[in-house]
Amino acid sequence: LIDRTQERLSTGKQVNSALDNPTNFFAAQAHMNRAADFAVRKDGMAEGIQTAKAADAGITAISALVSAAKGLAEAALGTASTSDRSSFAVQFSQIRSQIDTLASDSGYRGTNLLTGDTLTVNFNEAATAKLTVNGFTATSAGLSIGTATGNWSGTGDITTAQAGLGSAEATLRSQSKTLANNLNIISTRQNFTDQMIGTLQTGADNL
Repeated sequence: LIDRTQERLSTGKQVNSALDNPTNFFAAQAHMNRAADFAVRKDGMAEGIQTAKAADAGITAISALVSAAKGLAEAALGTASTSDRSSFAVQFSQIRSQIDTLASDSGYRGTNLLTGDTLTVNFNEAATAKLTVNGFTATSAGLSIGTATGNWSGTGDITTAQAGLGSAEATLRSQSKTLANNLNIISTRQNFTDQMIGTLQTGADNL
């Protein structure tokens, strides 16, 4: 009895083994096991959020480059100088290359949503509740940003490039909205999981 009393005083719990109260002990153990399972899912959600944030940073940077490319195309249309247009075309090609680099560098722990990878985030212990985030190809080719055909010597080549840039901009905006929505879902589930872990642990302590 002295040993049992000392154990209860040291742990602060009335039930410390199945011998004290089998019903409460195993119920509390089940709560703690479920809380541990949720904690594992919470880590997965945190990694999912970082993966989505990496993709969002890439989209933001690529969008800035697309805007810069649109400025080059407008400047090329505003001049009749073949030399100037050729210079703008070279800069345009450099931007296309940087877009490809940014897309390939936007991955996190082996998953890159800007090169078409898919991210699956599990929310509950049985993995029956989940969210699948589909990536897309954010390279210049994936966004249909054409090359500087003919060094932009003709206005038709420039307007074709402008059309591709407009399409790319629309795609990036749409994908950014989708990604933001997915981020909100994962963050909401992460907060819910924190609350569930706390509830389960408190319930186990009460038992």
